[in-house]
Amino acid sequence: MKLTIERSDLLNALSHVQNVVERRNTIPILSNVLMEAKGSELTLVATDLDIEAVDSADAKIDSEGSITAPAGTLFDVIRKLPAGADVELELNPENRRLTIRSGRAKFELPTLPATDFQTMTGDDSATTFDVDAADLRRLIDKTRFAISTEETRYYLNGVYLHAADGDKGAKVLRAVATDGHRLALADAPAPKGSEGLDGVIVPRKAIGEVRRLIDAVDGDVTISVSETKIVFQAGRAVLTSKLIDGSFPDYQRVIPKGNDKRLVIDNKSFEAAVDRVSTVSAERSRSVKLSLADGKVTLAVNSAETGQGHEEIECDYSDDAMEIGFNAKYLLDVTAQIEAEDAEFMLNDPASPALILDPGDLATRYVLMPLRV
Repeated sequence: MKLTIERSDLLNALSHVQNVVERRNTIPILSNVLMEAKGSELTLVATDLDIEAVDSADAKIDSEGSITAPAGTLFDVIRKLPAGADVELELNPENRRLTIRSGRAKFELPTLPATDFQTMTGDDSATTFDVDAADLRRLIDKTRFAISTEETRYYLNGVYLHAADGDKGAKVLRAVATDGHRLALADAPAPKGSEGLDGVIVPRKAIGEVRRLIDAVDGDVTISVSETKIVFQAGRAVLTSKLIDGSFPDYQRVIPKGNDKRLVIDNKSFEAAVDRVSTVSAERSRSVKLSLADGKVTLAVNSAETGQGHEEIECDYSDDAMEIGFNAKYLLDVTAQIEAEDAEFMLNDPASPALILDPGDLATRYVLMPLRV
């Protein structure tokens, strides 16, 4: 194998695949990236056996072939080469090392045979549709912060993607994530072909890799969903992931329907106040108490170990006085997603979940479970 490729093209393709590789691996070849030189393209493949990332770049192929090399080391070497440089990759047939040349720089990396590399097979019976990359970015950004990290509840370790009936009756593509303490929901117009999509749980790692993949993508992303896998394709880049085999809970039962106490508050002021007051909250609970009265809310933290903090800010609230506590980090995660100037809280009582709405994005909803204060 011998080829010449522009450094930025190689770096771009490598950046799309190398993050899939697990740094600590008991199977050596899974730390490598598969490189296949054929025709006028260099194709790169990386996998951890649950997720597979593929991308390719134009190259001048002098000799076709395939090999695997350490993904992290290869990425770092290419990243540190000068911008605009040409990179020559050549497999030495004698010592089976990959030689990298660029200008006066030369590197040799160990390799493993391409025949030992395992790739994921696709499924034929798949639901396929195109979704606008901006819509997909929004669905991910508005929900992924609520994904559970508790491995025992594995069915919450991802984003639940499915077709649903929107508030106005039209079909929507909906993403939902919850960890049992909070819930985030976001809708986007249902793309053609997605109307019959059954619910699938896309793992947390795959969600992160897809978001990175489409960060600068304009136009459509093709999604194919089968019983066990989901495939995202953006241009030449393809990400395939196994789905979480489990049943996502009935999230509709968690979303409050009868909350009639309405609190409207300047989001940036509230976010800053929560951040300040929570500085002295206990690390375990991160509890902040909100005392609601006519036209004002008082934020308070009282900890025998770490101290006390109070701050009062104006708000639009005219219902009965109430005290309710929340995890400060969860509040900050939600306020970070609010696009409008104000955040709208729909409350019932101190023991019931709060519904938080974004007047600037009516296709999102957030639910927070209260804490005892």
